[in-house]
Amino acid sequence: MSEANKRTARTVLQTLVGVAVVLPAIVGASGIPETLPWVAGSLAVAGGVARVMALESVQRLLPSWLRTSSPAE
Repeated sequence: MSEANKRTARTVLQTLVGVAVVLPAIVGASGIPETLPWVAGSLAVAGGVARVMALESVQRLLPSWLRTSSPAE
């Protein structure tokens, strides 16, 4: 799998995790302006997951198709 495809797969996974965390709140408040903080929360979770997935110890736990090559390789 190319590096671009790996990055895309990781981004999709991270975003899905972020959305899944706040999905009940989004559904419960659909159409109400109060949903904006929940969207921001989802993006914050997705960003946090991205940072965690970048850790070397987490990279070793990920399946090969989600790992990114380290600069030393």
